[in-house]
Amino acid sequence: MKGFKEFLLQGNLIELAVAFIIGTAFAEVVSTFAGIITDLIGLVFSVDAFSSTAIAGVNVGAFITALIMFFITAAVLYFGVVTPYQKYKKMRGLEESAEKSEADLLVEIRDLLAGR
Repeated sequence: MKGFKEFLLQGNLIELAVAFIIGTAFAEVVSTFAGIITDLIGLVFSVDAFSSTAIAGVNVGAFITALIMFFITAAVLYFGVVTPYQKYKKMRGLEESAEKSEADLLVEIRDLLAGR
């Protein structure tokens, strides 16, 4: 029982659970925002229910709504997660290279002092 408790309290499992809950809430926000956008599109094209719009018997409104939701989610993930992570990695890489050059300088100083 103790091992199971330790497994449940691991940081990764807790972080995953929090991410899942936030993702579920985010999906609802995206769905609502896509609904607003499709309502605006419906107003422009004088359509009452955009998601049930059919062309030649094919329901294209639901597909377009799903595409809008996909692009909103992709944009938020790219600009909210990927871009900051890339900046972080780039910044972290610069710090690591600065640390390496500092270490190289210390080795040089040590060698100079040893040569005296």
